[in-house]
Amino acid sequence: MPREQLQQLQLQRLLTKVQQVYERVPFYRKAFKERGITPVDIKSLRDLTRLPFTSKLDFKSNYPLGLMAVPMEQIVRIHSSSGTTDKPTIAPYTRGDINTWSEILARGLATAGVVAGTSFRTPSATGFSPAAWGTTTGSSAWGLP
Repeated sequence: MPREQLQQLQLQRLLTKVQQVYERVPFYRKAFKERGITPVDIKSLRDLTRLPFTSKLDFKSNYPLGLMAVPMEQIVRIHSSSGTTDKPTIAPYTRGDINTWSEILARGLATAGVVAGTSFRTPSATGFSPAAWGTTTGSSAWGLP
């Protein structure tokens, strides 16, 4: 895809997500207000720097699902950290999230030379992390073991 076309697609997707979280998640509406912006102020990819950054503390402060931007009936899977040092970090996923993650991971694996019939190990030192889960989901979606 030509760079200009790619940037236009990225901007369209950014604007859609910014509008969604602004309308649906009180935390983000407040964070936007604190920065003196609304979704209409985001006009280019350079405006990413104006958007609020989400920290792990924000997840904990809005525990368990206060940052969720879709209704619960759209959630098909929930991943959680162990919470050994504090509240667990909860990550809900829609079918679309899983499909997107699978596509991204599968592309990354293919770029690294992974093809059908390739076996690989997904190591995880402290349990099945979101990254390990995503790699497994991505590889399975493309018919890899």
